[in-house]
Amino acid sequence: MRILFLGDVVGDSGCSKIINNLSSEIKKKNIDFVIVNAENAATSGVGLTKEICEKFFNCGVDVITTGNHVWDQKEIMNFIEKERRLLRPKNLIEPAPGKGFEIFTTKENFKVGVLNLMGNVFMKKCEDVFDTSKKFLNNNKLKEDYDFLIIDFHGEITSEKNAIGHFFDGKATLVVGTHTHIPTNDTRILNNGTGYQTDAGMCGDYNSVIGMNKEVATSRFRQDVSGRLTVATGEITLCGIIVDVDDETGLAIAIQPLRKGGRLAETV
Repeated sequence: MRILFLGDVVGDSGCSKIINNLSSEIKKKNIDFVIVNAENAATSGVGLTKEICEKFFNCGVDVITTGNHVWDQKEIMNFIEKERRLLRPKNLIEPAPGKGFEIFTTKENFKVGVLNLMGNVFMKKCEDVFDTSKKFLNNNKLKEDYDFLIIDFHGEITSEKNAIGHFFDGKATLVVGTHTHIPTNDTRILNNGTGYQTDAGMCGDYNSVIGMNKEVATSRFRQDVSGRLTVATGEITLCGIIVDVDDETGLAIAIQPLRKGGRLAETV
């Protein structure tokens, strides 16, 4: 089993990169299952829409995850109730529309569990992520309830992401961080077989400030200047992770970053 996870898609140009390139990448790299974080995919760079979701599903995305911007486009609140392939963080304060976990069946009849979580440090208020994770593991087991478990951990700080990775080590196929939009150089398999990377990066323009116009974003750090943030529209880097999985154990046997196009050094 080979799984592709793509980091935060930013704006219209990020969406176009996915829509125009994903199908060929799936064929070229023999991908079996695709997960994309799309909480920044709307034109403004915050939230996502029904139209974006449908275009992603049509080009080969199996599951869409989100984070703190999930509700920024209000139309998504109704859509997420009907679309099981769109997830929001499981530890949002209830009641909240949609689900944070779902199991999907592949063409080969494997069951893939996808769990969306959000960190507590420097993020919008949500339930304690470790309490939520403990309760989840009490009721869901790798190779009993699903063949593979992929976790998108949407969080701000490295240490919290590290900790959640170790918490799920041996109990999940892959734990990957999202939200900070910069890919980390720590792609690895943890001691007990879980693939891990602190942040998958973004599918966006890296000649920017985390996907936003660099002049405006830089000016906002100065007290005497302000401006409205807009999405950077330069060449897009497709950015994420590919993990190869042992079908028998559900654990990672190989993991590699994916970077293609744009300003970042490309992976092979």
